[in-house]
Amino acid sequence: MANLLDLSGRVAVVIGGTSGLGRAIALGLAEHGADVVPTGRRVANIEDACREIEARGRRTFCHSTDVTSRESLDALRDAVVAHFGHVDILVNSAGHTFKQATVEVGDAQWLALFDINLNGALRACQSFYEPLKESGHGRVINIASLGSFLAFHEVAAYCAAKAALMSLTKSLACEWAQDGICVNALGPGVFPTEMNMSLISGTPRGQELLKRTPMGRFGHAEELVGAAVLCASDGASFLTGQCIVVDGGYLASGVNS
Repeated sequence: MANLLDLSGRVAVVIGGTSGLGRAIALGLAEHGADVVPTGRRVANIEDACREIEARGRRTFCHSTDVTSRESLDALRDAVVAHFGHVDILVNSAGHTFKQATVEVGDAQWLALFDINLNGALRACQSFYEPLKESGHGRVINIASLGSFLAFHEVAAYCAAKAALMSLTKSLACEWAQDGICVNALGPGVFPTEMNMSLISGTPRGQELLKRTPMGRFGHAEELVGAAVLCASDGASFLTGQCIVVDGGYLASGVNS
């Protein structure tokens, strides 16, 4: 029986794939056989991620991208298609957050966060729609959040954007099902990254998050790879419009002591 999780011959684009969870997913897809293009705004980070992918015996190339620019995303798509001939997997992992009392959040802050976390994913999905359709087994993986389901104190903009991203995931899954494109999301629990480290490392907030997590620890970035590989593979041929939550039991939890 064929290995349904084998990604050999597939081409993956991981937007926001040069740091944090996106980088771990990019490397994990490469380890399972895919050629991977990790991209973001910082060229040095892209080059570093590309070196790691090549060290795993996979093909890649360096191309910077700004998710707030449709022209930038279209240029990335054209470059990937020119280089590899096709695109099979799109991962939307670019993200930004801030902690601030909601009553103090200005219009510009709110809109800027939505432009990265929600609109950027929409632009990327629209840009890559045709090559994903032509693939015959196109896969979109959006990175949602526990904030897609729950409120977290003073990060209302982030939670609202991630809730909207989950809704977008379902809508695209339904619209694109007849095109052979499966659209799913991953919902990471608490994983320390460059983006959230100052909020959870040695803080009362971090301690509360640990207490609410039945496993009693934060996640390791590599622990998100298995779910990502599933969503990218033929194993997900009848899986669409879903969010796989990888959270150490956080959403399932009631009283832990």
